[in-house]
Amino acid sequence: MREILLINVSGEDKPGITRAVSEVLVAHNCDILDIGQAVIHDNLNLGMLAKIPEGQEVALVQNEIFSSLNAMDTKVRFQSISEQSYEHWVGQQGKPRHIVTLLARRVTAENIARVTTITVDQGLNIDKITRLSGRVPLEHIDDNSKSCVEFSLRGVPSDMSALRASLLEMSSDMDVDVAYQEDNIYRRNRRLVVFDMDSTLIDAEVIDELAKEAGVGEQVAAITESAMRGELDFKESFAKRMALLKGLDESVLEGVAERLQLTEGAESLISTLRRLGYKTAILSGGFDYFGRRIQKKLGMDYVYANQLEIVNGKVTGNVTGEVVDGARKAQLLREIAEREKVDLEQVIAVGDGANDLPMLSIAGLGIAFRAKPLVKATARQSISKLGLDGILYLMGFSDRDTSHWE
Repeated sequence: MREILLINVSGEDKPGITRAVSEVLVAHNCDILDIGQAVIHDNLNLGMLAKIPEGQEVALVQNEIFSSLNAMDTKVRFQSISEQSYEHWVGQQGKPRHIVTLLARRVTAENIARVTTITVDQGLNIDKITRLSGRVPLEHIDDNSKSCVEFSLRGVPSDMSALRASLLEMSSDMDVDVAYQEDNIYRRNRRLVVFDMDSTLIDAEVIDELAKEAGVGEQVAAITESAMRGELDFKESFAKRMALLKGLDESVLEGVAERLQLTEGAESLISTLRRLGYKTAILSGGFDYFGRRIQKKLGMDYVYANQLEIVNGKVTGNVTGEVVDGARKAQLLREIAEREKVDLEQVIAVGDGANDLPMLSIAGLGIAFRAKPLVKATARQSISKLGLDGILYLMGFSDRDTSHWE
């Protein structure tokens, strides 16, 4: 009679443990039905699910495994699994899979407890938990520290709206970012990433910086804030702000460009995406003059932004060509995806303002980055606590995957 045996090995991680167990199973013509291994702080946990063929004594297999591991100072535990239990387990593999990603400067036990409570309440089973960020020092947690834990889940949420609402509430209560995604083929096959520029790739609103030079900083900043919150139509707000810039000398553009700072994590994110073969684009309601500078600095593939009209060395208060508003950004995203022969599900869009929502909504992964409350609540994913390179975690990459490039 065939039997199914679950073998659990734990102890100090050493070379040869997996070999020792597998060699015994080979000697008895056993099949491996499942296998998994994890190492935490040099402590190994190894699991093997083996089918013991008819004619082989299970007790003999167990004794030989025990003897082979005895010299390695490890513990081994055996459990007999019924065929009914095994078939039930096999039947679970068709269930939907999901990913919850927890991002913070430092992940705490309370954060983990809250995530697991939410998922259990929704009837989801946690299959795997993985730390994507690097090893955490005991001290010296600063503003640039990163911590990320990924949960792989299986099952059907009892109430999807309630699940998303609970994760959003957790994010607000605990000052962390929590992202929920379906674990499908597209998650591991993104090919194009498009970005807003102002307050996304750079940590300023260029039009506000120009307004300061023109002496109308407060007026323009107030209109910008209202537009970003979705209180004003972008084209209407843009026209009002542009009118206030009329007469600005062209010479100030260079000085503004020189003092613009890239957002935390922008350089490492774009350089990583380039190495991995992703196409990148800037789709900005700002100005092409500055977008070209950022494109060149980061090595991005595309840039679309508004063209400042300058006559006799002065800003006229107008732009040439079509205004890049929310609808235009979404249209440009579609055009670039078609040009690159990329499905929309393979596109990531990142932005912070209300005029970014149209492109965030059609991309396979839309991310609100350090966004206004309306945008954060509307977008499917958001990052507020880490830099732009936190997006790599949402894509499933770990620090270990990219550290050799730095």
